[in-house]
This record gives sequence, C-alpha cells and structure tokens, in this order.
Amino acid sequence: HGGLTWGLERNPDVNDASQNPQPLAVPQQELPPPSLPFDFDDLDRFALAGLGKAMAGLSPVAIALAFSDWWLHLAAAPGKRMALAKQGRRTAAEWMLRAGADVWSSPAPSHAGDRSKSDPRFSGEEWDRPPFRSWADAFCAVEDWWAAATHDVLGVSPHHAEVMAFAARQWLDMWSPSNSPLMNPAVIERTVREGGANLVRGAQIWLDDAKRLTAGEPPAGVENFAVGKTVAVTPGKVVFRNRLIELIQYAPAGDTVHPEPILIVPAWIMKYYILDLSPQNSMIKYLVDQGFTVFCISWRNVTAEDRDLSLEDYRQLGVMAALDAIAAIVLERRVHATGYCLGGTLLSIAAAAMAEADDDRLRSITLFAAQTDFTEPGGLQLFIDDSQVALLEALMWKNGTLASSQMSGTFQLLKSNDLIWSHMIHDYFMGERTPMVDLMAWNADATRMPYRMHSDYLRKLFLRNDLASGRYMVNGNAIAVQNIRAPIFVVGTERDDVAPWKSVYKIHYLADTEVTFALTNGGHNAGIVSEPGHPRRHFRLLTKAACDPCLSAEEWLEAAPQQEGSWGPTWTAWLATH
Repeated sequence: HGGLTWGLERNPDVNDASQNPQPLAVPQQELPPPSLPFDFDDLDRFALAGLGKAMAGLSPVAIALAFSDWWLHLAAAPGKRMALAKQGRRTAAEWMLRAGADVWSSPAPSHAGDRSKSDPRFSGEEWDRPPFRSWADAFCAVEDWWAAATHDVLGVSPHHAEVMAFAARQWLDMWSPSNSPLMNPAVIERTVREGGANLVRGAQIWLDDAKRLTAGEPPAGVENFAVGKTVAVTPGKVVFRNRLIELIQYAPAGDTVHPEPILIVPAWIMKYYILDLSPQNSMIKYLVDQGFTVFCISWRNVTAEDRDLSLEDYRQLGVMAALDAIAAIVLERRVHATGYCLGGTLLSIAAAAMAEADDDRLRSITLFAAQTDFTEPGGLQLFIDDSQVALLEALMWKNGTLASSQMSGTFQLLKSNDLIWSHMIHDYFMGERTPMVDLMAWNADATRMPYRMHSDYLRKLFLRNDLASGRYMVNGNAIAVQNIRAPIFVVGTERDDVAPWKSVYKIHYLADTEVTFALTNGGHNAGIVSEPGHPRRHFRLLTKAACDPCLSAEEWLEAAPQQEGSWGPTWTAWLATH
C-alpha cells in the first residue's frame, strides 16, 4: 500500500503577454525584455540548497549564530569563566587522586558514586579495572565540564545554549573511550581471544554496509521482512483510493462485534504498517481480534511532482476523505479516530475544524505520541529555527521533496549513542552483525515529504505554534482545540525524543473535554507497539473530566499510580465503553 505511481495533475503555466501601444506613424515590433532563468529569490534558494547539500542538511548559519551567542556572552561573564576554571582544577585534582589510588591501592577503592558508573557506556564489569576506569572517569569529567560551560551563561538564548550543548556532546562522543577499539576493554578482550578475527569480520560488515549505502540499497536483513508476507499480514482490503491515500478496511473477528468503527491516521513520514508489524505485535490485529472494525490510511510515497501538496491537502485528501468513505460504507455510524505522531497532530487539526463546522462524526479521539502544543517539542527543536527551516525549504524547493535519509539522519543524531556508536562497536569492532527485526526493517522503509506540506508543518506548528495559539486557519476560519467535545485518550512514552511526554501532556491545557492520559515506558515506537503480554511493561493512567482542575505534568506523575502490563487492554476497554 502507498505505492501508487501517479501524481497530481498540474495546471499549465499561463503567460499574459501585454502589448504596449505603438505610434501609428512609425509601426515597429517591440522586442520582449530579456528573461532571466530565475528571479533573485530563486537564486537565493538555489545557493542555500547547494550549501545545505554540502553541509548534510544542517545550516552553518544557525550553528554560527549559536556559537557567537554563546562565545560572546561567555567572554563577557568573568564569574562564569572563574567558576569553570575552579571546576576544572578540582575535577583534575580528584581524578589524579583516584588514578593514583588505582595504581597503588590493592584492592582498588570503590567508585560507586562516580559519574561514569551511571553511564551505560561504562556499566560493564570490565570498566571497573584500571586503567579503563580512569579513562572513563576522565571522559565523563570532561563531559560534565562542557555541559557546565554550555549552560547557564547569562544572556545566551535557551535555544542556542541547547544547540551548543548538543554540538559539544556530538564532538565529545567521537573521543569516548567506549568508541575506541584501543580503549574499550570488551573490544580488546575479544580481539586478543580471537586473534583479530572479530576486526576482520567487522571490516567485511562495514564494506557491505558502505556498498549498500552507496547503491541506495536497504540494510542487510530487510529482505527477510516482505510487506504482505512476513509483516503487514492482517487480512484487509483497499476500499477507497485517491491521489494521496489508500484506505484499508479490516473486518472484525470473534463473537462480539462493536458497532462503531476505528479510523487510524498514521504518520506519513513512515509506512502505515508500524501498527501492523508481525502478528504477535500488530495493533491492528489486536483491535480486530477484540471485535473492532478498523480502517487505516496508507499514505502515498510522494514524488517531486507532488511538491505543491499542502498540509491542508493532507487534511482534506487524508482524514476528511477517509471519513467520507467510511460514512458510505458503514452507514449512520460515528467513528473513533486514532492518530499516531504526525498523524495525531493532523487528526487534532481535522477534529478542531470539524468542531468549528458542527461536524460530529467523531465519537472519540485517540492520540499516540502526538503533539498539539509545540513550545517544548523535544530534541527536534535543536534543528528547527528560522535559519534551519529556510535551508530545508531551499533543499525541498530544489528537489520537490524532503528525502527520507534527511529525517532518519536527524533522528540518529538525537540518539547517537544508541543508534550510531553502539552499532559501530557491536558490528564493526565485535564483528557481530546486529540481527534485523521487524521494527528495524520498518524503520528502513521510509518515505518522502512534499515541499509545501513540510514547510507548512515547520512554520505553522514548530515555529509559530499556530494550533495551540488559536491562529491555525482552515477554510478562512481560525480553529481551536478547545472546541472539541469528543472524549480524548492520549498516550505518551517515557523515553520519547521525538514527542516528549510532557509536550504530549499539554493537550490538557488546550482541550475542554474529558481527557484520559496514559504514560507508558519505552520510546516513541517501542512504547506504542507494546502488545499485551510484553514483558517488563508498565504504565500510569488518569482521567480528567472537563470540569476537573488541570494538574501540571509533575503533579500528574505523582497522582497517577503505576500499573504493570501494557496499556492496550485499558485503551480497548475505554473504546468499548464509548
């Protein structure tokens, strides 16, 4: 699904050629003015696109502005510099004492309180032996010093401070002892035991990865997860198609069938089957087995011809078109709409617009890791400011779409230790190919986003926060989340770098209806794809009635008791009740 090949029909350009009146006595034909291949704005976009390509999609201007803001304010802060010098001297003296104790003491003193002991990169027993412990302590001390240097500098904007702290972390990670085959004790032990065979295997894995990356091929092992064969195998049929979506219907199973259907609006940045992975962790299959009729949108993977598709087109051709199709199939039934990530944000926009127009087809709304207020959007905020958005717009203007590799690279940087460095250690130094699983295969099956839509999303939501501020316009009218009257079920995840749970929680400050909020352990994907019976799962849950006072996120966390297991059965019970 999502593999349609035709694009939007484009209207031909219309050139109005005006003719200046000529004197009758001297008839002559006026030559047209010389035409430039593009106007001055296009020239700026072309230059910025070239700069963006050379800088791997990062704005050097944004980085320079952050560095200048931090450096100039630090230069004007003698107290901060003195505090940093004092911290550096004290840390160096303490490190030398511990390093000396490691050499001369037997047994070595315990360092249970050291910063390195709480860092998962240095959590193994092999890091307790000298000199590895001293190297880890020294690295963590330098990290702490740079964290202090990039934060709490008077006058520096919070955004620039976070950019500088992020840049410092990325630079320091390259020099972490855990990422060096000459300083990582586990790598050294494996190399000695195998006589270097692990490094030979790692080099072969690296060559294979490099070849696949150069050829634009998917990672090794993806071929074992074929859509419709090993993943996305829940039986369904396409019941509606337009130029942007396919709507898939899944018939309910079991003895009890609920009368009202569910519509799932997934994010268009990835393929829809994140919610229909393997049979044992498919949310769609779980809903079908519970007796629900499920409809799911599959977004088309757009091409450069779709560059002018807007966020409003996604609302009309996506959510609204799907609701119209469902109304024609399941007569006189209201719909329980569910949105995931970007799909949840779009569903919130659609629901607010429907409330403005007195359209009551939505019986309930569920949002999975979806933001409606973008004042604290998490790690992605590091890459979103006016300079960065202008560069991304220039890249999309030139190519027509934002390449999937651009977004995946951004997500990898946000969790570089988990997604880049640990992969390098395990695959290239240990010589063990990381086994491909269904979630990783899905993650490699990325999609493109059209120029205009993504520009709308970044400017209207990330930069201006129009939806939460009541400035988002639909059909000439400003819409408001406060107008939604359908009950809302919201799921946030504890370790979400894309949509932090405290940002997702802000729906409480906007909605004027019943809101049930669940907080589950896991990340942006693993926390949502958490089937019942999954080990080591827990969640918290509270319901706020429309008339109840609103708690802050911290107050909610204290008030909501922790429950063991998956939040899935609680959600389906909530759906059945409504």
